[in-house]
Amino acid sequence: MSMLEVKNVSRFFGGLAALTDISFSVEKGEILGLIGPNGAGKTTLFNVVNGFYGPSEGEVLFNQARISGLKPHQVCIRGIARTFQVVKPLQRMSVLDNVIASAYLRTGSRAVAETKAVETLKFTGLYDDRDIISKGLPLGKRKKLEIARALATGPEMILLDESFAGLNPTELNESIEIIRNIKATGITIMIIEHHMKVIMSISDRIVVLNYGQKIAEGTPEEIRSNPLVIEAYLGEAQNA
Repeated sequence: MSMLEVKNVSRFFGGLAALTDISFSVEKGEILGLIGPNGAGKTTLFNVVNGFYGPSEGEVLFNQARISGLKPHQVCIRGIARTFQVVKPLQRMSVLDNVIASAYLRTGSRAVAETKAVETLKFTGLYDDRDIISKGLPLGKRKKLEIARALATGPEMILLDESFAGLNPTELNESIEIIRNIKATGITIMIIEHHMKVIMSISDRIVVLNYGQKIAEGTPEEIRSNPLVIEAYLGEAQNA
């Protein structure tokens, strides 16, 4: 049974169609990759799923309940967390306090929130940085902190928006390992990523957007050989 269902979703901004009639589902426990050229509508789709935008048409279901029209905090309470392409930690707070703030979603107890935060920092490899003020972290660790803050909300599903962008090879490998470990805990993942080797290696299935429309869906092997994808995205990357 599908955990997330996106049904005929369109999103218009004035006369501009950012998304047109998008439909797909995400199964419990899988990693679904979402790819496409810049401006394809990937982050807009995330914004519709997590409640930042309402769909102009269509609906989004999570665990068979309609979540379109809910506010982001309401979607998060129901079990969908997300990260952002541009990371924005609570800059004057320590790494630990950043994660504690997220953990308060599920508890009113400081002790319980701190226990959850410490557990999450160990999971993401940030425990040794727990007392550092977050604005002093390098990009790679800020990206990890973004993931840690999302995980501390206790999600069933996490939306990762370009969590690998700007990382060096060592940081890239560490982040891939974190995402595989997240999946191993049973959390479902939908991920936007331009790094094709990464997305092909970690995704169970991939959905491809171009100009706000879904042009392909399938396994990494199927997507890699799809002529529409090669023309719209892979070919562009290879010619860059």
